[in-house]
Amino acid sequence: MNRCLTFLCILVLSAATFARADTSSEVEARKSALDLAGAFSNDGFKIRDGHWCGTLKPHAHALIAVNLYAGNQYWFSVGATDPAKKVAVSVYDETGNHVSTESYDAGDRAAAGFAPANSGQYFVSVDLVEGQEGSFCLVYSYK
Repeated sequence: MNRCLTFLCILVLSAATFARADTSSEVEARKSALDLAGAFSNDGFKIRDGHWCGTLKPHAHALIAVNLYAGNQYWFSVGATDPAKKVAVSVYDETGNHVSTESYDAGDRAAAGFAPANSGQYFVSVDLVEGQEGSFCLVYSYK
């Protein structure tokens, strides 16, 4: 259990880069993420106001804390810009345990969907799987 908490602490520290203005590459990443999230709106999902942008680096994770509610369904959509070639999205509960999700993978765009059994804080991890450092943006949808 200590290992999971240590992992979360390291990841939270890497998320500190989000408190700055968006660059043009982050704007492109946001457009890509919104395009992907728009596909889920066809199934009744509403895109939540707000987004998280930053830089993905090889062998590092971007971690975003979100408060989710039992009874809702969620999709977390990520878009990335070149030279990031492939990204992945994972979800963890408040104790750092990986949550099983549905997934969508299209290289520089990815999404993870699930319905939490319990309300509370969760952590969404965005990972650079292939390519070099690049910008990313995360948006999420709910219903």
